[in-house]
Amino acid sequence: MITLYGLKTCDTCRKALKALEAGAPGPVTFRDIRAERLTAAERARFLGAFGEKLVNTRSTTWRGLDEAERAGDPDALLEAHPALMKRPVIDGPGGLTLGWDKAAQAAHLST
Repeated sequence: MITLYGLKTCDTCRKALKALEAGAPGPVTFRDIRAERLTAAERARFLGAFGEKLVNTRSTTWRGLDEAERAGDPDALLEAHPALMKRPVIDGPGGLTLGWDKAAQAAHLST
């Protein structure tokens, strides 16, 4: 089973979901992180795998934060602002991947 964590309004997430549903070896679950926020354990796991890369510093949400908030703990930032997570995070037989690049596609579509 593959779980895609992202936002329903994110073009990259929609593109990844469509490709996974068409070519993944098993069922695909989409989890909108605004509607169903990440748990503390999920955030810890994702931050452990990706570090500060998990925080999308190019987003409009990031640009709306003041300097003090930007300097804060990534876990606290993601808890307060779920849309700050770089997307999509995909958890499946191909491992845990961030984004929808060629490496993520190869990991999840060829297993």
